[in-house]
Amino acid sequence: QVQLVESGGGLVQNGGSLRLSCVASGRTFRSYAMGWFRQAPGKDREIVAAITDIGITYYTRSVKGRFTISRDNAKNTVYLQMNSLKPEDTAVYYCAAGASGGYSYPPTARDFRSWGQGTQVTVSS
Repeated sequence: QVQLVESGGGLVQNGGSLRLSCVASGRTFRSYAMGWFRQAPGKDREIVAAITDIGITYYTRSVKGRFTISRDNAKNTVYLQMNSLKPEDTAVYYCAAGASGGYSYPPTARDFRSWGQGTQVTVSS
């Protein structure tokens, strides 16, 4: 089992930036895919971005060109750099560890077996 701890959320103005971090422990980090999901009030949880064990990335359309997912295997950490934030990006963001090195296309929650506790991101207009 993998334990995941997110950090980096907060309140930011429209157009601002935040970087989320997620530290993993409990399995060989480099061997599995990682993902970021988000859930806004009253909405379903949705995939934001994902990265395979070899660095292949996926972004949902609404964040392409604004968000960047990356991983540092030496630090057991995955990042989500979020630029040009919009009020519609407001949500609780969850880090997830994959069941394997890859994921389906597009990635879904079924591709991931371990979840963090979530971190709140609020973008004010």
